[in-house]
Amino acid sequence: MKTVRIRSNEDLLLINVLSVLLILAVAFLPSSPMRTFLGIPFVLFFPGYTLIGALYPKKDDLDSVERVALSIGLSLAVVPLLGLALNYTPFGIRLAPTLASLFIFTLSMSMLSAYRRNKLPEGERFNPLSNVNFPRWSSLSRADKLIMSVGLVACICTAGGLTAYFASTPRVGERFTEFYVLGPGGKVADYPTNLTLGESGTVILGVVNHEYEDVTYRIVIKLDNETIGMIDGIKLSHEGKWEQNYTFTPRKTGGKMKLEFLLYREGLEEPYRTLHLWITVRDRERL
Repeated sequence: MKTVRIRSNEDLLLINVLSVLLILAVAFLPSSPMRTFLGIPFVLFFPGYTLIGALYPKKDDLDSVERVALSIGLSLAVVPLLGLALNYTPFGIRLAPTLASLFIFTLSMSMLSAYRRNKLPEGERFNPLSNVNFPRWSSLSRADKLIMSVGLVACICTAGGLTAYFASTPRVGERFTEFYVLGPGGKVADYPTNLTLGESGTVILGVVNHEYEDVTYRIVIKLDNETIGMIDGIKLSHEGKWEQNYTFTPRKTGGKMKLEFLLYREGLEEPYRTLHLWITVRDRERL
């Protein structure tokens, strides 16, 4: 029988290697199940495990159950805090910045953990053991060798089949349509909400189809419950995007009038999505 022993700090090296593999999978394999397989421990275990390793480098500081429990618990605490910090940066809470910040945190804690372990005598360092007994191939009977060979081939075929299935079958996510209104500068700001009678205002209307099928849309624009415009025949395939400037000219004065943008989907009588702005239109003579 052979016994495999994980040396000190090799667990930290393995964590960082798996983290790099996840980054490569996210960058080059957007539809691979490897992203989920590596992403779960990357978020729910690795940050807390490396932090615990830095805080408690001695093997007698914590037992195995406590280490695992605290690793998961601290990961659940660290990840939201990193997300909160990202929210106040120009990067925002998006996939790439979140992935990078978690990797930097895990790598930093790994280095600190390895440093603190190495300062201890070898016998006192936390050193996860994996006592896996592998029977020698020469000691197996012919029947055992046949069973193991068949099992190995079956596992390879199953893994290959599942890989081919996931690669050829796109996963259908949530079906929805993005509908948005931007200011004339293309930002969620500077909307034309204060106008004088006869003055025109311009906004940018946008629709993005995430319905996993071709969809035809139309947009109805109402001001104070009165229809003032319509955009028809917006045909989009899945992941298709439509964006267009829309200029409106109020025909009456009023304070805090509701400018509505109603998105209709072909085949539905009720609005599919609705957006609105509150605008004030003043008489030119009163300025």
